[in-house]
Amino acid sequence: MNEPLAERVRPQTLEDYISQHHLVGETGSLTHQIKKGIIPSIILWGPPGTGKTTLANIIANQSERPFYTLSAISSGVKDIREVIDKAKQSGGLFTAKNPILFIDEIHRFSKSQQDSLLGAVEKGWVTLIGATTENPSFEVIPALLSRCQVYILNAFDKKDLEALLKRAIQQDSILQSKTIELKETEALLRLSGGDGRKLLNIFELVVNSEDKDTITITNDLVMSKVQKNTVLYDKTGEQHYDIISAFIKSIRGSDPNGAVYWLARMIEGGEDIKFIARRMVIAASEDIGLANPTALVMANATFQGVTVIGYPEASILLGQCAVYLATSPKSNASYMAIKKAQQTVRETGDLSVPLPLRNAPTKLMKDIGYGDGYKYAHDYQNNFVEEEFLPEELMGTSFYTPGENSREKTIKTFLQNRWKDKYKL
Repeated sequence: MNEPLAERVRPQTLEDYISQHHLVGETGSLTHQIKKGIIPSIILWGPPGTGKTTLANIIANQSERPFYTLSAISSGVKDIREVIDKAKQSGGLFTAKNPILFIDEIHRFSKSQQDSLLGAVEKGWVTLIGATTENPSFEVIPALLSRCQVYILNAFDKKDLEALLKRAIQQDSILQSKTIELKETEALLRLSGGDGRKLLNIFELVVNSEDKDTITITNDLVMSKVQKNTVLYDKTGEQHYDIISAFIKSIRGSDPNGAVYWLARMIEGGEDIKFIARRMVIAASEDIGLANPTALVMANATFQGVTVIGYPEASILLGQCAVYLATSPKSNASYMAIKKAQQTVRETGDLSVPLPLRNAPTKLMKDIGYGDGYKYAHDYQNNFVEEEFLPEELMGTSFYTPGENSREKTIKTFLQNRWKDKYKL
């Protein structure tokens, strides 16, 4: 049986590698390291079919290192230890040629499985390259993540996908035996969802379904050969991102019907319940915030609950939380406040902490003025005294503007009673 087209035309060198120019282009952050063969342990994070496995193979080939691969779906701690033992025998400690251990879908490894990698990575027995479609901050244990550099791969754009098709036609020995014209590519690109592997699989299916040597690729031909509704929900493809976007926007738009519909689409498609719950925790703070602070408590409780319960009962908790968030008053005031503050920090740098606000744990610090002049709020009426809590250069700057909802109107009144016109709320 022939290998799939995507495997037959898999790039072997950086020169043939399409896309991810920010990583492996002329000035890419990985280019110099790969050419020098000095590779740190890394996590490649990106959507399916964006070249994570291919890049790992190229790194191993160009650095001339032994290459071991494991899949998190089928490997356990025993498998990891066996590979590490082999790697220790084939590579030297802290040498430039220590073996590469590639782990596909590393986010599926349990904590104990990830723990079993720590010693080998830290001692330099292997250089770890992990591939994940999920945010490694959530799915990779901190101890392992701190020992790796994280590089983000982007979904292929239209230009990249068309380049993949043209290269396949030009380089694949089987396709070379046919005359193929790419008259229309919109359907191919749309069905691929930015996934290069999926694009080549669909393209090969269409070509093989035509029992002739001259083939003109059109949108109608592609759609006639590919079942439109093969999968209700593709949790590794474009729908994964589109449907979670529709779900969050329904919550933000205060539409419980839209929210539960898109939630049901994800549940029926087998989406990771922790992924859904995490996004609701974010929405509770970003889109509801201080208009209803209990929303964050509710979302966090839902995350904890579904983690313990699992499918199918977890859908009950997710549905309750989705409706609660959708029907809560909305405010992004606190979200905008921290964004403005972060931008100010980036623009103004490390401004000095005013002396009255500094900690003074030693006599020397007290003698040079640390904490001098600080007024303890609880010593004053209403537990408040008008002080300046920003660096001198930012005095009077306002980051937080209360939203127009009942709870934040109360906050606005509180601040105005305390600060009068200082923050001009």
